[in-house]
Amino acid sequence: MQRGRLMRNASLAEYNSWRVGGSAEMLYIPADLSDLAIFLQQQPADMPIFWLGLGSNVLIRDGGMDGVVIVTQGALTNLTIQQADCLVRAEAGVSCAQLARYTARQDLTGLEFMAGIPGTVGGALAMNAGCYGGETWQWVQQVETIDRSGKRRIRPASEFEVGYRHVSRYPDEWFVAGHFKLSPGEKTRSLENIRVLLEKRNASQPTGLPNCGSVFRNPPGQYAAKLIELSGLKGATIGGASVSEKHANFIINEGSATANDIEKLIKHIGEKVMLEHGVSLIPEVCFVGRELTR
Repeated sequence: MQRGRLMRNASLAEYNSWRVGGSAEMLYIPADLSDLAIFLQQQPADMPIFWLGLGSNVLIRDGGMDGVVIVTQGALTNLTIQQADCLVRAEAGVSCAQLARYTARQDLTGLEFMAGIPGTVGGALAMNAGCYGGETWQWVQQVETIDRSGKRRIRPASEFEVGYRHVSRYPDEWFVAGHFKLSPGEKTRSLENIRVLLEKRNASQPTGLPNCGSVFRNPPGQYAAKLIELSGLKGATIGGASVSEKHANFIINEGSATANDIEKLIKHIGEKVMLEHGVSLIPEVCFVGRELTR
């Protein structure tokens, strides 16, 4: 018997950091991993399944999404530690900021950088999220996955090909927890490092406004934000979406933006940077769902 929360035709705007997008045919918030396994077992083999954590690296189009969207935010949030081995297990719905602070307070070091990632452990594992010189998979010893049949596995990090904002994965198998092998540290120093990092982030990024974090990957040897700024695009707007004046690799929902506004602005930025600098910017954000038909 499933114990989670199932909703039909649920608006996805409240489940992503841009606050845009249509509705999900079905939205499921699992009670825990066992409940999630039961729910997955009940789904048809051809049912589209999409996972959302904090929804900070995704643009959900205005036409919404078919199938089921599984929301881990506020759901899969168990955090445990084996202090003697400096090993921390975090489920997919744990926020990266929470994991950073938790490990720092346990006198462990390595994940302080994750305080600057506006997402969850599940998303960080899926894309090897990183910032301020750190990347998620630097610290991963093994992961837990679940497949369509609800079967759970533990896989060593060595089974995956990991690159810049990319991680290989098995078909129809998703990350539900990560095991992080850290180093002994000192709580006061780690928490101070986090404080300094967040001050730096708040000074350089529009953290209080609806955005998805960095929109484009940094090209090799270059910075996407600098290329966008040199193209004269700071402050550029389409509909209710605008390029941040604070950090050019951020797009803000000024309050009335649609997903279509944001997608058009992303395309415009890419075309302008290619025209001005001959550099192809690759979006870091994932585009999902249907365009709205009128």
